Amino acid sequence: MNEAIFIIEDEHDIAELIKYHLKREGYRCEIASDGISAWQTLQTNTPDLILLDLTLPGMDGLTICKRLKATDALKNVPVIMVTARGEEKDIISGLELGADDYIVKPFAAGVLLARIKTVLRRVVGISDNTDSIIRFGEIEVDVDSHLVKVCGELIKLTSTEFRILSHFLKKPGRVSTRYQIVDAARGSDSMVTDRSVDVHIAAVRKKLKSSGSLIETVHGIGYRLKEPS
Repeated sequence: MNEAIFIIEDEHDIAELIKYHLKREGYRCEIASDGISAWQTLQTNTPDLILLDLTLPGMDGLTICKRLKATDALKNVPVIMVTARGEEKDIISGLELGADDYIVKPFAAGVLLARIKTVLRRVVGISDNTDSIIRFGEIEVDVDSHLVKVCGELIKLTSTEFRILSHFLKKPGRVSTRYQIVDAARGSDSMVTDRSVDVHIAAVRKKLKSSGSLIETVHGIGYRLKEPS
């Protein structure tokens, strides 16, 4: 393990503590204490993952995240937001800008490390997946043929339900807001709205039978596909 992690955090003690725990795990680390210098560093150095505080001098974390996702060379770098701003609106704003996860301060070092490992593992899995068949627990999806099986049994989903399930399977563990799910489900046959997302999710869960419980509700924010136990 020698992935490079860029810590963008203006509180010196917190940044150094995070760096200490990451280096113990074998990660390479660099710290920036303000948004402007962080953005300048990113022009010449591309990390494997970014830990991004929201409240930063010079340029705030949401602006940095927005710029990252609009830059071809950086848009695929995973971002975990680490912030004391735990209000739903702040978390949703970060996720909808493309953040992969969020952690609210104060947090335990073990939780941070686990989240980092999960995001890095997910990114590698997505980049290595060139097959049209996606398998997750007992769920098997043929993307090209639009076929879904659970425990080997063929499951019939509507086109909208198929797009929603595929969205989750491409980003397991990542929280999706209702608006992101609406975007993923859009199609010529789709009438999905923010208010109807819960109904579609309930239908997908029911059709997936025992595997339906893998679609987890994140209260006040949206849903995510959790790892099978």
